[in-house]
Amino acid sequence: MILNENRTNKRKYSRIISLVPSQTELLFDLGLSEEVIGITKFCVHPTEWFKNKTRVGGTKKLNFKIIDQLSPDLIIANKEENVKEQIEELAEKYDVWITDVNNLDDAIHMITDLGKLTDRTKTATAMALRIKEGFEKLKISLSDKRKIATAYFIWKDPYMVAAGNTFINDMMQHAGFENVFSDKKRYPEISLAEMSAKNAELILLSSEPYPFKEKHKRETEAYLPHTKIELVDGEMFSWYGSRLIKSINYFQSFLNKL
Repeated sequence: MILNENRTNKRKYSRIISLVPSQTELLFDLGLSEEVIGITKFCVHPTEWFKNKTRVGGTKKLNFKIIDQLSPDLIIANKEENVKEQIEELAEKYDVWITDVNNLDDAIHMITDLGKLTDRTKTATAMALRIKEGFEKLKISLSDKRKIATAYFIWKDPYMVAAGNTFINDMMQHAGFENVFSDKKRYPEISLAEMSAKNAELILLSSEPYPFKEKHKRETEAYLPHTKIELVDGEMFSWYGSRLIKSINYFQSFLNKL
C-alpha cells in the first residue's frame, strides 16, 4: 500500500527499509538504528550503517529477493530517486511511503511527517525547527549581498546541469547563487559553448552524482578562463534530510571563501 506523504499512522513500524540516501541518514539521526534493517548501496551515511546494514541494491535497481527476505513492514522511497514501476510492485506487498521533495519547505515538512510516521515526532520537530531557523539566519546574513550568476554541473560526457524545478536550484537560491539555467527544467544537457554564452560568473562542479575532481576543474578552466570554477560537496546541495543542518554552515563558509 502506498502511504500519503503526510500520513500519520498509528501502526508502529519496526522493520524499515530506506531506498533514499538522504532519508537513510535522517532515519539514523531520528534514532531508528534498531528499526532500519535495509538500505541501498548509495546510503553511505552513517558509515556504521553502510558497513553493517543489509543492502537491497541501488536506488534505481532494487533486489526484490533480498527485500522479501528482510520482510519489511515499511519501505521509504522518493518520487525522483526511485523507479515508479519498482515502487508500485513493492506497494503490492508492503507499506511504502513516497516523498516528493523539491525545495526547502518540502524538506522541512518531510522531516516532521517522517517523525510522525516513525514515532519520533519530538525529535523530528526539533530538527525541522533548527533547520528552518538556520536558513532564516543565513538569509539575513546574505540580504545585503548580490546573488552570484552560477551554473551547477552534475554530470560530464555529456555535461549536465541542475536547472529549475530541482531541489538543488532551490538550495542555490538559499545559498546566495542565481542559477543561470533556472529557465530550463530539471537536468538538461549542455555544451561548454552554451555555457560560455550564459556569462556565468561561477561554475560549481559537484562531487555527486558525477565525482568531479581537480583535473575536471582544470579542463573546464582551460575552456572558460574568465569564469571562476569551484569544486563543491554535492551532498550539501542535494541531500534533503538532516544533512541540511550541516549545509547551512557549509554555504556560509563557502561564500566567505569566495
